[in-house]
Amino acid sequence: MSTAATPASHNSQQCLTMADLSFLFAIIILTITSTAIIFPTPILASQQLNHQFSNRAPRFLSKHSNSIKTQEEEQKRYKYESKYFYQQLDHFSFLNLPKFPQRYLINTDHWAGPERRGPIFLYCGNEGDIEWFAVNTGFVWEIAPLFGAMVLFPEHRYYGESVPFGSREEAYKNASTLSYLTAEQALADFAVLITDLKRNLSAQACPVVLFGGSYGGMLAAWMRLKYPHIAIGALASSAPILQFEDIVPPETFYNLVSNDFKRESTSCFNTIKESWDALLSEGLKKNGLVQLTKTFHLCRELKSTEDLANWLDSAYSYLAMVDYPYPSAFMMPLPGYPIKEVCKRIDGCPNGTTILERIFEGISIYYNYTGEFNCFELDDDPHGLDGWNWQACTEMVMPMSSSHDESMYPTYDFNYSSFQEGCWEEFGVIPRPRWITTEFGGQDIKTALETFGSNIIFSNGLLDPWSGGSVLQNISETIVALVTEEVSCEVTFYAHHISRFFSSRSCWPSSSSTAGLSRYCHRKNARGAHHLDLRPSTPEDPDWLVEQRETEVKLIKGWIDDYLGEKKTAFSM
Repeated sequence: MSTAATPASHNSQQCLTMADLSFLFAIIILTITSTAIIFPTPILASQQLNHQFSNRAPRFLSKHSNSIKTQEEEQKRYKYESKYFYQQLDHFSFLNLPKFPQRYLINTDHWAGPERRGPIFLYCGNEGDIEWFAVNTGFVWEIAPLFGAMVLFPEHRYYGESVPFGSREEAYKNASTLSYLTAEQALADFAVLITDLKRNLSAQACPVVLFGGSYGGMLAAWMRLKYPHIAIGALASSAPILQFEDIVPPETFYNLVSNDFKRESTSCFNTIKESWDALLSEGLKKNGLVQLTKTFHLCRELKSTEDLANWLDSAYSYLAMVDYPYPSAFMMPLPGYPIKEVCKRIDGCPNGTTILERIFEGISIYYNYTGEFNCFELDDDPHGLDGWNWQACTEMVMPMSSSHDESMYPTYDFNYSSFQEGCWEEFGVIPRPRWITTEFGGQDIKTALETFGSNIIFSNGLLDPWSGGSVLQNISETIVALVTEEVSCEVTFYAHHISRFFSSRSCWPSSSSTAGLSRYCHRKNARGAHHLDLRPSTPEDPDWLVEQRETEVKLIKGWIDDYLGEKKTAFSM
C-alpha cells in the first residue's frame, strides 16, 4: 500500500418477583471502572464495598458499543471507501521506527472539488472502531451536501484496524509498545493525513472543519488549538476538556448521573442508593454469591460483589449518557428517555419485592430491553486488550468521587496514591495527571480560549454527566457554548463570523465563574444527552434539537464564508 493519502481504491412491564421469573437475560458489556477510594472507619456496607472498585473514571463508551457491527442498513445510508495511510509510529522523534496503517473512511460524492475550494469535514476518531462512529454521526453526513463537502473519518491509532506492530496482541503487549498511544500522537496522525491528502488532491486551499463527540470532541477542540493552520474551526460535542485535576469538583460526574435519576423519581434514586448496602450484605451471607447469581440471572456464578457492583455502575452511567428523547441503539437497544422506563420498573414492583429484585427489573431495561437474552455475562474482555485503560492510566487522568448527599453511589473520595498503585500494577507506568492540561490547557480556560482560540463550538446537553467537565459558557464571539435546557429561552447575540443577528432556543450562560456557571446551568431541568446533536436526525427530534443543529450549521457556514472571503481578498491583492 502506498503512503500517499489519495482517494484511489485502496415496554414497560409490571415488575415480577423472583418466584414469577421463568426466563433469564444476557448481554455482554464491558465493566465500567470507578475510582479508587479512601474511606474512614467503615460504617456503611456500601463504604466497605468501595475498596473493591477499580481505579479509573467512567468510560465514554462501553466495549460492547465498539463491538457492534455496522448494520447493512446503515452501510447503505452512509457510503464511504475504506483506505489506509502509513503513519509514523512516533511523530516527535527521528528514530527509524516501523510505520503502521491508519484506516480512514472517505466520501467525495458531494465534494465541490479543489477548484471551488470545497470544504473537508473531518471527524476526529474516538477510542474505537471508526465505522461505528461514522454510522452514529449522521449530522456530518447530512450537512455535507449543503456545503459541497468531502467527508473524512480517520481512525484513532491503536483502535479498530489502525493497530501498530502488526497485531493487536503485540501492540497491547506492554508499556513499551503502548507508549505511542497518546492524544498528541493521534492529533499528529490527523494533521499529517489531512495535509498529505490535500496535497495529493491539489486541495491545499480547501478549508477543513473538525467534528468530534465525547473524547473525539476533546480531540477536535485540541486540534483546532494546536493546529489552527490546518483546520478553520471545530464542533466539539460533549467534550469534557475540563474533567481534570483541580478544575471541576471530582464528584461532578456521579452527581449528574444521580440527578438524572432523581429528577425522574426520588423513590427510584433512594432505592438505587440503598441497593449497595443490600448488595454487600447479601454477598457476605453463606451462599450469598450464589443467591446474587440467581437474582441477577448471571450466566456464571458470581465471584465477587465487586463485579456485580461495577456492572450496575456501568448501566447507570451509560443510561445517563444516552437518555435520548427517542428510541436508539447507540450503546444498547433502548426506549426513548430510558431512565424514566428504568424508574418505572423499579418503582412499579409489587409490595414484598426486595431491593435487589427491584434493581434487577430496572437494570433489565438497559441490558435486555429487547428480551432476547437468557442470562448476563459480566466478563467480556478476558484478554484485557483495552486501550482506554492505558490512556486513563497515563495522561487522561480524570479524578472522580462520590458525595454522600447528592450521589446515589457509595460515598468515596478520589485517592491518587491508590490510583497510581493500580496503574503501576496493571501497566508498569506512573500517571501524569497534569500533562494534558499542560499540553492543551485547562486551568483558567476562559483566558486561554479568549486569548488564543477561535471558531470552536462546545455543545452540551445537561442530562449528559460529562457536561459537567465541558465549556458551558460563551468565551468570545467565536468560542460559543450551546447548552440545552428544559425551559426555552431566546438568546440573541451578534455572531461576528456570520455578520448578522440570529436567535436560538439553546441557552448560553453569561456567568464568568465556574461555580456561578454550574448554578446557572443546573437550576433548571436539563435536557439533551451525550453528543445528541451529532446523531442522525429522526422524525422524533424535538424542536430544540432541530434548532440547535440549525445554529451549528449557521456558525460553520460563517467560518467557511470568512475563510473563502479572506482567500478571495488575498488573491485579488
